[in-house]
Amino acid sequence: MIKLLPLLALLFSFNAIAELRATGDLGIVIEREDGNALIINTTEHKRLAKIEKLGDLSHASVVFSRDQRYAYVFGRDGGLTKIDMLKDAIDKRIIQAGNSIGGAISQDGKLIAVSNYTPGGIKVFSSDTLELVADIPSDYGEGLRSKVVGLVDAPGQRFVFSLFDAGEIWMADFKNPKAPAIKKFPNIGKQPYDALMSPDGHYYIAGLFGEPGLALLDLWNLDAGVKHILSDYGKDDEKLPVYKMPHLEGWAVAGDYVFAPAIGQHKVLVIDKNTWELHDTISVAGQPVFVMARPDARQVWVNFAFPDNNQVQIIDVKDLSISKTLSPGKAVLHMEFTPRGEQVWVAVRDDNQLVVYDTETLQEITRLPANKPNGIFFSSRAHKIGL
Repeated sequence: MIKLLPLLALLFSFNAIAELRATGDLGIVIEREDGNALIINTTEHKRLAKIEKLGDLSHASVVFSRDQRYAYVFGRDGGLTKIDMLKDAIDKRIIQAGNSIGGAISQDGKLIAVSNYTPGGIKVFSSDTLELVADIPSDYGEGLRSKVVGLVDAPGQRFVFSLFDAGEIWMADFKNPKAPAIKKFPNIGKQPYDALMSPDGHYYIAGLFGEPGLALLDLWNLDAGVKHILSDYGKDDEKLPVYKMPHLEGWAVAGDYVFAPAIGQHKVLVIDKNTWELHDTISVAGQPVFVMARPDARQVWVNFAFPDNNQVQIIDVKDLSISKTLSPGKAVLHMEFTPRGEQVWVAVRDDNQLVVYDTETLQEITRLPANKPNGIFFSSRAHKIGL
């Protein structure tokens, strides 16, 4: 029996080594109807685990710790869940508000901020323990509190977010977490509904639902305040019903251009990043929801609101034209590129599938089962600004 102990120890050691897992090619897929999250491997196209009982994930988003081990899931019901992607388990879960719309992780990875509709404002937590660090209510006017949208991280240990009801942009500086400094930019336009941070952290752009145009904040020149851009675009056009609000964190910045969805129209706007004027418009198959650039910026992929949400179109950035229309299945909700862009994963909700495409050949590679998949989030996001 004694002689067997070294052999058993060796076998145990071998099994432990065989179960080791790297984090760079992991990802999270949200199964919205069941309130579950799948842990997937993007290189091997595998489902590794299912994490259950995460609450209302109808508008879920995810950020990652800088070591890519932990995923933080923001649920619509105010739930904040920290998932250990190496142990395939929930590390900690709290209910921090009544109605939440997303979140961000700080530049140093130590703080998690959550934007809330109810009660209105942002709450900031320790990424390690999920203990509350700061509560910033979005108060304005007399006894009023705004829904908060468009929360992103920014360089300098800051968070930037928009107040939907107040028509304001706020910046919270967390260099001193115990006493965050708040800078407010009022009168930025009616009903900012979402926002984009440029990949270099230079510009914060809020889309406006209540009036034409966009609100642009230059983080390198805060004293200049907020600039209105594209104020004249579409103001005289027929107002069409909006079936699904575009998601501005899915906007594409490619080279000298910003590619943005036109609200309620079958167009993608091409904005010159040097002048912030409209350069061109591209007619597409439906109302755009996500407009996302391949990491090398050569392609922009677009999906659409109902009733055209069975399609995906690819824009060739070189000549600003549609190069291909794909039909992945019923209700394409989200897309995510692998870190260097050789593949893209597509969530097809009503077919209960994840579809993987080769972005060079535009050929389908494989399909994986998922129950009503919604958002797809890869761990490479850990090292990107504004996601």
